[in-house]
Amino acid sequence: MTESFGHVLVTGAAGFIGYHLARRLLADGSRVTGIDNLNDYYDVKLKQDRMARLAKHHGFTFQRCDLADRPAMARLFAHGRFDAVVNLAAQAGVRYSLQNPHAYVDANLVGFVNVLEGCRHHGVRHLVFASSSSVYGANTRMPFSVHHNVDHPVSLYAATKKAGELMAHTYSHLYGLPCTGLRFFTVYGPWGRPDMALFLFTRAILDGAPIQVFNHGRMQRDFTYIDDIVEGVTRVLVRVPGGDDRWDGDAPDPGFSYAPYRIYNIGNNQPVALMDFIAAIEKALGRTAVKEMRPMQAGDVPATYADIDDLARDVGFRPATPIEEGIRRFVDWYRDYYGV
Repeated sequence: MTESFGHVLVTGAAGFIGYHLARRLLADGSRVTGIDNLNDYYDVKLKQDRMARLAKHHGFTFQRCDLADRPAMARLFAHGRFDAVVNLAAQAGVRYSLQNPHAYVDANLVGFVNVLEGCRHHGVRHLVFASSSSVYGANTRMPFSVHHNVDHPVSLYAATKKAGELMAHTYSHLYGLPCTGLRFFTVYGPWGRPDMALFLFTRAILDGAPIQVFNHGRMQRDFTYIDDIVEGVTRVLVRVPGGDDRWDGDAPDPGFSYAPYRIYNIGNNQPVALMDFIAAIEKALGRTAVKEMRPMQAGDVPATYADIDDLARDVGFRPATPIEEGIRRFVDWYRDYYGV
């Protein structure tokens, strides 16, 4: 799917999605430069181990670089000659944004402007960037659609992701830079992030420790398996957007534009109740969790559910990995990686 792009820059390549995407692009024949600042938001060894596996691939180059370092990013783009860029680097985590808001401004706003400037000045043919289901914020109309207004975020993380979409559209309008934003819905799978529920629950259950079940279990998430996310990204990457003549300034549609700009949801399109999610983990582990019921956390939302009709129509793909299968694969990886 990636033959059109000989050299792809993947930011956040040591991260969960970035690692899997870089592997796929390399397998498809692209040359990949990966950058990451290897920060300590979670276990740096996990990031280093991902990088060690990527380093074995011919055609992969890694540079340690922080998106917010303007001179370093300018040098990277000046020498890189990138055909396409996939921006996955960000300060992640809804809850952490309540504790360290400045990290989100540095990575998700300042850093993204540096990416946009690099793409603008150095002939990048397509910028694909990670947004998040969190942008839907206080919306309750389900399923969440890219054609819905998303002006009511409930966390700073969500606000920075929404701001990123707006900045990308501005560069598409001003400079004709083709941009596609992808709103990811609760990604999970092998090599996943230790701050995510699947990782936290698996570790706690194996340790015999209680798990914290927020909103007393009355939550739903559109969990999306990592291989489905990567398939969606690679298909979108080679579909460079153009302006859409259907766009009407009297009735503006947030999902597309007169500029070369598009937004897609990538979700499983099948929300799973939190208690069913926990039951699937228990089944895969062969153990029962000790559950501590807690109220809803600040900045969180009770449900997510992706409308993926636009994605299916434009790139011919719908995520389809069943939650039980995805969790089993994660548990197999976890037991092997940690030797438990």
